[in-house]
Amino acid sequence: MSVIELDTVVKRYESGTETVEALKGVDFHADRGEMVTVIGPSGSGKSTMLNMIGLLDTPTQGTVRLDGRDVTDFTADQLTEERRSVIGFVFQDFHLLPMLTAIENVELPSMWEPSTDRRERAIELLHRVGLGDRLEHTPDQLSGGQCQRVAIARALINEPDIVLADEPTGNLDQETGRTILDELTRLKEAEDVAIVSVTHDEQMVEYADRVVRIVDGVMQ
Repeated sequence: MSVIELDTVVKRYESGTETVEALKGVDFHADRGEMVTVIGPSGSGKSTMLNMIGLLDTPTQGTVRLDGRDVTDFTADQLTEERRSVIGFVFQDFHLLPMLTAIENVELPSMWEPSTDRRERAIELLHRVGLGDRLEHTPDQLSGGQCQRVAIARALINEPDIVLADEPTGNLDQETGRTILDELTRLKEAEDVAIVSVTHDEQMVEYADRVVRIVDGVMQ
């Protein structure tokens, strides 16, 4: 069973007197242990599609399924709960809080969980991404690649089924980007998660199990 499915998803936006159709009947799926890379030119609908997969937006038409469950008509609160428990996010700009240490940044998404092993999970993840000696460092004491590793550990803290990576190597040099892609490849297998990346980085195509292309809102 696929972790996430988009079934003939259409998304329209009203812009003044004009209607913009950002997605035109998109079909998509991602499975556990699989890295899918989404490519396409600017304005092609990649970001809109990522928002659908991440339950940050809802379709005008079509169906979104998460772990086989139809979540298309979930309320905003229900979608928030699903995102918190099932989806991890990795961003181009890391989005780490500057006043928090690496371990505190990793713990942040799980702060509302009563679990007593949150700190242990965060420490384990930081060790697994090679930052066991940087637990108490703040982002300004870390390199760009190290900050992205903290962001990856944070995305995994709640044991998600899917990780969405939005240009995860966009702010990194080529060598550091390759290191991050090696890390994502290893973690997708170790954690048995689906990874969906949206990128302009050709390196990510090399690492993908599957590449999908979207142009003018249409999957090709």
